[in-house]
Amino acid sequence: MHLLLAAESSTRVVLPHTDEIIFGTIAFAIIFFALWRLAFPRLRAGLESREQAIRSELERAEQARLEAEQRREEYDARLAAAREEADRVLAQANEAAENLRRERVERAEEEARQIVEKARSDAAGERERAFGELRQRLADIAIDAAARVLQKELSDPAAQRQLVEQFIAQTASTGNGQGS
Repeated sequence: MHLLLAAESSTRVVLPHTDEIIFGTIAFAIIFFALWRLAFPRLRAGLESREQAIRSELERAEQARLEAEQRREEYDARLAAAREEADRVLAQANEAAENLRRERVERAEEEARQIVEKARSDAAGERERAFGELRQRLADIAIDAAARVLQKELSDPAAQRQLVEQFIAQTASTGNGQGS
């Protein structure tokens, strides 16, 4: 190998011989042609398949993201519907409880009114019975007093008054007017 030195420059440049350049160029062309016909198509096919696989994975990932978003929206919709249903059921239960409470209060008030009315009726009946019994006793006392007055004919008003006062005192002390 010969080295040519460039006189003009202080740097050294190494140049190969012309036959080496020709043989190197021919070898490069043969290798390039072989690679271009054999290796590059395989490399290109491998790169294209890799690119296709990456695109496919990206599309699947996008599809999965869209499906997940759709499922989340469906879940949110179902959750909202369930909450609305729960609120509706709770409102119905509260309304039913309020109606039941109102009915029980009305029923209790009606029963209390009936009890008071019955008590008043019973009291009125008891009062009537007591008045009837009192009338009966007063009639008995009046008859007894008249009988005693008739048994003892007194011409003296003072004696009559004394007899009536004695009868009243005796009636008050025994409580039945019958005497002892």
